[in-house]
Amino acid sequence: MLSTAARARLTIVLVGARNPSNIGAAARAMQDFGFSDLRIVNDFAAPFEAAQLEAQLEAAPLEAKSAVAAQHVMQAARRYDTLAAAIADCTLIVATTAIGERQLKHPILPLQQATPLILAALNTAPTIQLSPSAQDSAQNVALLFGSEKTGLTNDQLSHATLLTTIPMYSPDDARHLSMNLGQSVAVCLYELTRSGFEASVEIPPLHEAPATAEDRERLTQLLLDVLHATGYTRRFPANASEPLVRQIVQQLTAPHREAMTHRQAETLMGIFRQILWHENAGPKK
Repeated sequence: MLSTAARARLTIVLVGARNPSNIGAAARAMQDFGFSDLRIVNDFAAPFEAAQLEAQLEAAPLEAKSAVAAQHVMQAARRYDTLAAAIADCTLIVATTAIGERQLKHPILPLQQATPLILAALNTAPTIQLSPSAQDSAQNVALLFGSEKTGLTNDQLSHATLLTTIPMYSPDDARHLSMNLGQSVAVCLYELTRSGFEASVEIPPLHEAPATAEDRERLTQLLLDVLHATGYTRRFPANASEPLVRQIVQQLTAPHREAMTHRQAETLMGIFRQILWHENAGPKK
């Protein structure tokens, strides 16, 4: 379970992102998984400013907005001219990279193996400094994503303490494996929160009465009536015996399966009744 305090220590850093929609999509992924610290490294301010503007235009068509419901993430986002400035307060720097044709100079962990290391850093409690002027020594973690076209450069990767990659399918003719920037952020954040996170929306339990023995017997008899009325019993007598039909119903409603509910049994019986009514009301064969 990833706490709210732990999630606050994760910083998403987009380095060189040029498409405002991709920046907005990353912000939306952060909102969906409960993260809020977004930093943009780009000496060209236009994409960042355009993404912020798009996020606050509530009157814009829904399909034109990539940061839907993530306005506060975009408005709180900060832009930096250099990567070093953006990650200055972080202790663990995790850089994402696609493998493709890149020459590997450092070990790269698949995302599944890097995740426990990231979670361990996020779950490390801050150390209170004795000096009032010193900042708390928290394990702030930066997760770096490169530009849409080139990814992170070798110089940018050199700032990282850990490299990770999202395993991807590689067609025979693939030259360079890459994923959309917003999708990459979403996949990484999902992996970090797979075990659950504080303040997440829980799936409401479904409380319905299970089918009773009476339901199953009524269903059996009704199914036998349908088989008889439609002529199935006459054409395939070996497949329509009462014990066999009852066994089929028992299998459909067995406790070890996802049990059929009383309402589902009633629905199925209603279908059979309609078939019987149609058969009996129609022209005689």
